[in-house]
Amino acid sequence: MRKPFLFLSLPLFFVACQQQASTEKVSAAIHYFDLKGYIAKEADRLNALQPSLAKTVMVNKSEESKKLKIADWHKELSAFTDADINKSAWQGMFLVTRTGNEDKYTSENEKVPVKSLVIKHLNGKVRSIQILIGNSNILYTSKDTLSYYPDSLYQIKKTQHIKLLNEKSYRITGKF
Repeated sequence: MRKPFLFLSLPLFFVACQQQASTEKVSAAIHYFDLKGYIAKEADRLNALQPSLAKTVMVNKSEESKKLKIADWHKELSAFTDADINKSAWQGMFLVTRTGNEDKYTSENEKVPVKSLVIKHLNGKVRSIQILIGNSNILYTSKDTLSYYPDSLYQIKKTQHIKLLNEKSYRITGKF
């Protein structure tokens, strides 16, 4: 009698665990600026508009420019969504400063690579986003600066230094 009961109750246990896990994802709170949501909306908007983009890529001092149409803006702007500061592990690790038309989120915690997120807005609309990211360990140091100006341009600058190798710098600029 015990074996059939155990056999029937085991699938119910797994279903209950799966339902609880999915509810936890939905209830994750947004404590800071919803960068991930904002960039997703911008990507949807740009996918619909299909604007031409003058894109320049620079590696060290070598530069190349092209005019093109972006097929997937979600992928193109993924560096910005990757910098989302609303991760549950980072809750409470950012100092929030609001002055006039600027919201600034800063963290000095070594475990948080996003060091600064600055949102400038005017009349309730985002005018610019600037993100500073820093990673460092014994062998590697990198610093990223991501800038986004709706309907104008986005820029990703990166410098990295790996011990015993020369420093490298990258810059990607897209002008609408």
